[in-house]
Order: sequence, then structure tokens, then C-alpha cells
Amino acid sequence: MQPQRIVITGGASGLGFALAQVAAKAGWKVCIVDRDTERGEAVIGSLQRLQPASLFLTADVTRISDLEEVAKQLDAQWQGVDVVVNNAGVAQVGKLSDTTLSDWQWIIDINLLGVVRGCKAFLPLLQRQQKGHIVNVASMAGLLDVPNMSSYNATKAAVVSLSETLQNELTADNIQVTVVCPSFFRTNLGDSMRSTVDGMDKKLDKLMASSKLNASDIAKSIMRSIERKQFYTLPHKQGRIAWYLKRFLPRNWYRSFLHKNIKKNDKS
Repeated sequence: MQPQRIVITGGASGLGFALAQVAAKAGWKVCIVDRDTERGEAVIGSLQRLQPASLFLTADVTRISDLEEVAKQLDAQWQGVDVVVNNAGVAQVGKLSDTTLSDWQWIIDINLLGVVRGCKAFLPLLQRQQKGHIVNVASMAGLLDVPNMSSYNATKAAVVSLSETLQNELTADNIQVTVVCPSFFRTNLGDSMRSTVDGMDKKLDKLMASSKLNASDIAKSIMRSIERKQFYTLPHKQGRIAWYLKRFLPRNWYRSFLHKNIKKNDKS
């Protein structure tokens, strides 16, 4: 696969940084975008050792002006961008009755509107080029319906729907779209998580630790999807099975499977 120019929001840690490393090792020009300036400056050196052209730019996905400025800078420095990865995200856990409207607004502003802003900021550049690839990082939560995660599930489902719609809208512009739906894996999502469920930190840590895939594995699957121009990226086998069951089984059968697995995880 020929080296390309990739920009990644939430790129200073977790999956975003893992993807940046994989891309840099492949010889790609990499720009990590993050609102955490201290963390970005701490990690950019390791990327530049892999690919000297790597950049770190500070931006907050809740401000479209920040992302438009990133697009402007990359257009000037790189004469364009090939792959835009909308990866920045947060988590909120709790029943609908326990989740405040301010928490809903917080997670929508980042998980959904952050992706919308990333797409809108870079679309003029990609459309002018008449080529490019948008990668939106959602979650298996966007395809399934695990209890006590209504706001997280809803924002990730919206990212899936947005991505499906963009794939239809952007075909004429020769712009590819990929939506990434991983299950739990070791990342720093818990650092910013808001929860009304007691002991959720420990439960999340246990779920992440049980994953057979790590951030680097997910990153490599994203790179394969970019190369193959593949729309859905579901890296976890168990996640794929659950999604197939939801799609093809009667709703009650699928719900029975889901709740049995939830109880099994609670006991383990």
C-alpha cells in the first residue's frame, strides 16, 4: 500500500496513537490532533522517529474552527490529506433515568458532533481533491444495545448511521468511508468516563483486560480496511457474532443471548 497522508483526532493516546504508530511505520505522513497539548507534545517525538514528517496539532473536536484550522494547515504543509480519522470520543454509563441531560449534551457534543465537525472541516478539501477516505470510529455499542449505556449506545449508533449516509452521498466525489466498531479493548476510555453505576471502573477494567485484541490489533484492522476500501470494520469475533445474531434472529432470541452473556460477564 502506497504511503499516504493521515490525520487522526484523539491521536495522542489510545487507539488514535496506536493507529498513528502503525501508519508511521508504514511510511505514512501522520498528523495527530488532540486537545491535550501536554500529552501530544510528549508523544510526537516517538512518531517522528518513525516518520520525520509526523505532526502534532492542538484542537478540540467541540470547536469546528479548530478543525478547520487543522485542515488549512495540512493543506498548506502537505498539499492535501488522504485519510481523515474521526477517533476522539468519551464514555458515559448509567440508566436513562439516572443520566442527566447535561451528560447527554456532553457525550453528544463529542461523540457525535465531534465526528460531524471533523467531516465538515475536511470535506471541502477532500471534494476538491476528488479523492480521500473518511474513517469514523464508532463502537459495537452502535450496533448492539447493551443496557445501562443509553447515551453511549445512541451516539455510536448515530455515528454508524452518519457513516452509512456519507458513503451514499460521497460516492460521486470518489471519497471512501469506513466505520469502525470495536468491542472492549485496553484503552484510556475510562479516564474521562462518566458513570452513575457503582464499581463501573473495575468492571470496565476487567472487560478491557479480557479482550484478545489490543489497540495495535484494532489499528492494523483499520489500515486493512482503508487498503480494501471496506465499509464496516468489526475487529472482534464475538462482536461480529452478536451483530449477526441481532440482524438475523428474532428480537426475543437475540435479547436472550445478550442477557445471558451480560450475566456471564458479571459473574466472571
